[in-house]
Amino acid sequence: MTVVPLSPEHGDALVAFARDLPEGDRTFIKEDLGDPATVRGWATEPSGGWRWVAVADDGAVRGYVAVLPLTGWSDHVGEVRLVVAPAARGTGLGRDLARHALVQAVGAGLRKLVVEVVPDQGPALALFTGLGFTGEALLRDQIRGRDGELRDLMVLAHHVGDTWSRMTAVGVADALDRPTG
Repeated sequence: MTVVPLSPEHGDALVAFARDLPEGDRTFIKEDLGDPATVRGWATEPSGGWRWVAVADDGAVRGYVAVLPLTGWSDHVGEVRLVVAPAARGTGLGRDLARHALVQAVGAGLRKLVVEVVPDQGPALALFTGLGFTGEALLRDQIRGRDGELRDLMVLAHHVGDTWSRMTAVGVADALDRPTG
């Protein structure tokens, strides 16, 4: 599996990936993954932010991650969006994609990343908390599933400065050759 920037050559494979996601997964993704024009548009007309796909040897997309910077007074914040094909879950692919997005976002100068997770998505919560994200908000009845049921939404955040400060304190930043200032 290779993680690469999303490009027009991945358009059809990303549409197929989105089409094959279970309905329940599509419920909790903000963008309309069922619309081929939307999905192809990400690859051909980037609208701010960064998008990557995990591509298998056969060219199929097995995962997707994006970091979408917020605007205005929150332009130091990026929102992470991540989805992995059901067959690739539990393999570490989600963690690899999330790490990739985190490293790229920090390298681009973002100071904070946020991700929205439904509280009963235990593996997603474990993945992001394992990468240093912490809970910032619980929004009760914030989203409505396609079945009409209201669901809570958790907002997790990764504060880059805090994380690097802790790493510096134990010498990890030096080992990574990361500036401490």
